[in-house]
Amino acid sequence: MLYAASGTSLTTVDLYDLLRLRVDVFVVEQECPYPELDGRDLLESTVHLWWRPESDVLGCLRLLDEGDVVRVGRVCTAASARGTGVGAKLMAAAVDRIGDRESVLGAQVQAQGLYARFGYTPEGESYLEDGIPHIAMRRRR
Repeated sequence: MLYAASGTSLTTVDLYDLLRLRVDVFVVEQECPYPELDGRDLLESTVHLWWRPESDVLGCLRLLDEGDVVRVGRVCTAASARGTGVGAKLMAAAVDRIGDRESVLGAQVQAQGLYARFGYTPEGESYLEDGIPHIAMRRRR
């Protein structure tokens, strides 16, 4: 089931589960030591979307309102749920919520096909972030 909440309305349990999944995927699995707690998760303007069919969160992302654009970030899927369409469900919900606003994201290069399905196009050259190739992508109005 798809859930959504603004940063200020997240329950402690939901926030913990989202952070646990993000740390499991980005920090542990992908071996990227980065500051996961960046102060943006609990902002009123931050919207979290997550997929929890039963007890475990299997995927999540967040939407950051940056004025002119919405930034899609922290998109991740649990290893056990990859290839099941969880990422596409989350992105469909994100694009629906964003509406006709312009949005951007930093895609891991191997995942850019997923984002392209939702109207995102690459911008510029790929770059390394924590040793993983990324590419900036934008979805115009």
